[in-house]
Amino acid sequence: GSELCRQVLSFQPAELILLDQSENGMFRIQNELLPIAGPVKLRCVIADVCDAETIGTSMRECQPDIVFHAAAYKHVPLMEENPRQAVNNNVIGTRTVADAAHECGVSRFVLISTDKAVRPSSVMGSTKLVAEKYLQARALDSDTSYITVRFGNVLNSDGSVVPTFRSQIEAGGPLTVTHEEMRRFFMTIPEAVQLVLQAGASGSSGDVLILDMGEPIRIMDLARDMILLSGLRYPEDIDIEISGIRPGEKLVEELLYSSEQTSRRIHEKIYCSSRQAVLNLEQLDHEIRQLSRAVDEGAEPARTALAALVAQLVELEDRVIEDPTFRAIGSEQPQTEPQPVRRAA
Repeated sequence: GSELCRQVLSFQPAELILLDQSENGMFRIQNELLPIAGPVKLRCVIADVCDAETIGTSMRECQPDIVFHAAAYKHVPLMEENPRQAVNNNVIGTRTVADAAHECGVSRFVLISTDKAVRPSSVMGSTKLVAEKYLQARALDSDTSYITVRFGNVLNSDGSVVPTFRSQIEAGGPLTVTHEEMRRFFMTIPEAVQLVLQAGASGSSGDVLILDMGEPIRIMDLARDMILLSGLRYPEDIDIEISGIRPGEKLVEELLYSSEQTSRRIHEKIYCSSRQAVLNLEQLDHEIRQLSRAVDEGAEPARTALAALVAQLVELEDRVIEDPTFRAIGSEQPQTEPQPVRRAA
């Protein structure tokens, strides 16, 4: 989110609106951006994405042309322990902001998603899959263009493996790797944001755009390389400890479903998935309301309801493989041309 703000600012929009639940996080990025904002008006809003009234009021007051929705809980093990919070923030929050964008006539809405949404094995990945599908359903009956950008891990982001390994090296080790064959896709923060901006400008409503991240990197190799780059030897100076796969983790992530063919590229490093199966808005909204009621009942009902909804969505993906002519009811939609951007949120 912070890097998105930095790069959007460089394009000199009329206004840049920042919205965050964290007062401290907002304070830091505001202090960083104010001295370099120049003629760009900065507006900072403290709000929870699940607060429909505040989100709606802010959207009506600010009238953004484009919304980048990066708010999400992302840490897999933590979300396994907190499924209610994951559903509220990643599903209900996304629906709240997406609906407000529709009601306020926002031109384009870009969701930041993750490779963990592909055949998810975790609560976090499951919530992001539901968020992706909600955007596709929302796109079926809206003048707002809804676009999802999906990519893997971002190097050096908060809580990611590189700063974790760096801290472990500074402490004298060992470095902890969950499995010797664990592999992940990686991209730098600036590169990821550049491609998100390109995808947001180029995609059509309902698209899921996938960033080409090359080949997945073996985490064991990354750990060894970081030890060597620190001027130390493995295992003489610092060892690597295999800690075991945590709940919800996969050995190797996938960037796309088998039903998502790379039918067209919109950029050298961005390709668009082909037509996907989606529930229409009425159907999916009904399912999410049921999911929300399960969240109110407790963690385990929330986990069970989320798993059932994801199983239904994955089954629809499988139907595309079996029957290429299959389409969700009401899934025809007009392609919209990108509109000039004056305000970004």
